[in-house]
Order: sequence, then structure tokens, then C-alpha cells
Amino acid sequence: MEHGEPAKTSANELVTFEVATRDLVGLALRSVEALEISLSQFRLLLVLHEHGRSSSTQCAQALGVQGSSVTRLADRLHASGHLVRGADPGNRSVVTLELTDSGRRVVRQVRTRRRRELRRVLDRLDPAERATCAAALEEVHRMVGPENADPHHRLPL
Repeated sequence: MEHGEPAKTSANELVTFEVATRDLVGLALRSVEALEISLSQFRLLLVLHEHGRSSSTQCAQALGVQGSSVTRLADRLHASGHLVRGADPGNRSVVTLELTDSGRRVVRQVRTRRRRELRRVLDRLDPAERATCAAALEEVHRMVGPENADPHHRLPL
């Protein structure tokens, strides 16, 4: 190992991160259970929550899916009152999507469930361990977060 280079990640460390990733994805999936929408529909709501009114094309890019998939998701979410369709004033052929109050409420509910579940687990950790873990996760996020990800492969959960 050259001076200043970090040590290689061990197989045990990789497995630990894989398990933690699975656990966190499971937590994300459980947070949308018992809702009147699917995980795919929630992902579209989350994109709109994070970006505001957006074109169908922008949503498809953010989700890493085809435009026709967004159209089907938007059809169901429009019918259920979670989003509204509109037209771009500068180009009426561009379909825009925007959350309704009902859509915003679903996003808030899911985020509240996720935070409650995370807090339940994290509150059981020693405060020093929790701080160390949070610092490490912040660094991992810095390295692989949205600003460093391939924009065609970002998958909001």
C-alpha cells in the first residue's frame, strides 16, 4: 500500500455494508406498505416532491425509466387525486406533472414512517457509535450521492 492510500475493503466489511443496504432498502419498502399506491407510484411522487412541477420527460429521466412508464404511473396517480397534469406555457405539447395536497400528504406520511423506524433503531445505539456511523454514512453519500451518480441510474426510494 502506498503512503496515504486507504486500506482495501475486506470481504467482511463488504458483507456488512451489503446487509446494511438490504436493511435500509427494506425499511424504505415497509414505509410504503398499507398505502393506496405502489412503490413505483411513490417514487414518482417523491421525484415531484423533490423537483416540483416537472415534465413527464424529466420525471422519466430522474426515475431511469421510459416515458411510457411515467405516463402509466401518472394516469393512476391522476385518477387517484395524487397529481395533476398540465401543459408547459412555452410548449403546450409538453405535459407537466405536479403534486396535489393528497400527493404531498402521502410523501409526508412515508417520510414520517421512515424517520420513526430509523429513530426507533438509532436511539438504541450508543450516542458515540451513532455519531461515528452518521459521519461514515455522510462520507459514503458524498462519494456516491446524487451529484456523483450517473443521472440515468438514480433511483429515488
